[in-house]
Amino acid sequence: MSDAVRSATITRTTKETDINLTLNIDGEGKYNINSGVGFFDHMLTGFARHGFFDLDLSCKGDLEVDAHHTIEDTGIVLGTAIKQAIGDKVGIRRYGSFTLPMDDALILCAVDLCGRPYFNYDLSFHQYKVGDMETELVREFFYAVSYSAGMNLHIKQLDGLNTHHIIEATFKAFGKALDEATSYDPRITSVLSTKGAL
Repeated sequence: MSDAVRSATITRTTKETDINLTLNIDGEGKYNINSGVGFFDHMLTGFARHGFFDLDLSCKGDLEVDAHHTIEDTGIVLGTAIKQAIGDKVGIRRYGSFTLPMDDALILCAVDLCGRPYFNYDLSFHQYKVGDMETELVREFFYAVSYSAGMNLHIKQLDGLNTHHIIEATFKAFGKALDEATSYDPRITSVLSTKGAL
């Protein structure tokens, strides 16, 4: 187990968004989040709190267009921060999974921090929007995270009717699965791979 602080600060500025994000993998679940999209902030709060990640996010996006660029670009930045913060992956479990219930919703999330991006997503929503966020942007966010982090990410809806519950359970399940995947195991003295590298 390394004593190094596993954190990253990423700044990304384009004509569509201006994002500053700091992620501490070994945090306590503290958060200070302002994306300009209230429901998205609520989801990222659940991710941070239940994953025990400290997350600081400020984003100024072109919300006069819609929330697409804000949410997709935040996914790119978060994925980049995850990749940078976990570093060489020595000693970590690499794999993590969690099945999270939230009232009617039951969501399975599985993560492999293998360095190879792959995304498998199966959620079904009955609403076009929740609050100020289009539900189709949930997929765009997690796709961006998985590819920027070099992460194999599977998200499956096992049950659920209420769209708010389904999405919130997804963000929390992702936090729990990522927490497990990034945690140290004293039996792992290098990286958990027969190739010797991840």
